Amino acid sequence: MLHLYHCAQARSFRPLWALEEMKLEYRLTMLPFPPRVLAKDYLTVNLLGTVPFLIDGETKMTESVAICQYLATRYGPSDLVVGPSEPGYGDWLNALYQGEATLTFPQSLVLRYGRYEPAERRQPQVVSDYSRWFLARLRWLEAKLSTSAYVAADRFTIGDISVGYALLLAVVCNLSPQFPSQIARYYRSLQGRPGFLAALKAENTPLEYAGVQP
Repeated sequence: MLHLYHCAQARSFRPLWALEEMKLEYRLTMLPFPPRVLAKDYLTVNLLGTVPFLIDGETKMTESVAICQYLATRYGPSDLVVGPSEPGYGDWLNALYQGEATLTFPQSLVLRYGRYEPAERRQPQVVSDYSRWFLARLRWLEAKLSTSAYVAADRFTIGDISVGYALLLAVVCNLSPQFPSQIARYYRSLQGRPGFLAALKAENTPLEYAGVQP
């Protein structure tokens, strides 16, 4: 069975969301964040100590967007994939990588230097600079959504999962109040998807059983 290691609201939400969209059976192991510090035994599973970590037989993966692409192609065919011969194939690939490399990266610095580092190591200027970076990089998404409800091929795909997680992280970073209206509407539509809601329920259920506020 597919086995996903996950921390609430971490990048591993992307493959969790993809699993739920595809209605695949899986085992979910929830970890405290950061697991390499708070769950030392996890280092025997994943030497990097990061999430996500997906195990599928002999296959082991650590990159959230790559895992989504793996699931959608390995366990497809699926409408979550845009094929090379389809219009929108380039847009789809671009969204996959934009979601992580362009949109999630600056927010990881916002979180680290605004929240996770000890008070004496926090860097307000870094937080401010990379917040602006993230918001500026939303221009391509706003332009895309002016002509389509999704990032590629006029349908929901793992490109939307990649970008949608970056928007979820923006909520965590308190950047979502600065979303342009088009992007705010898009994110609300993603939040209403059954797969998104099922992924939230899956990550929150063990926390609730443990008496932790999700």
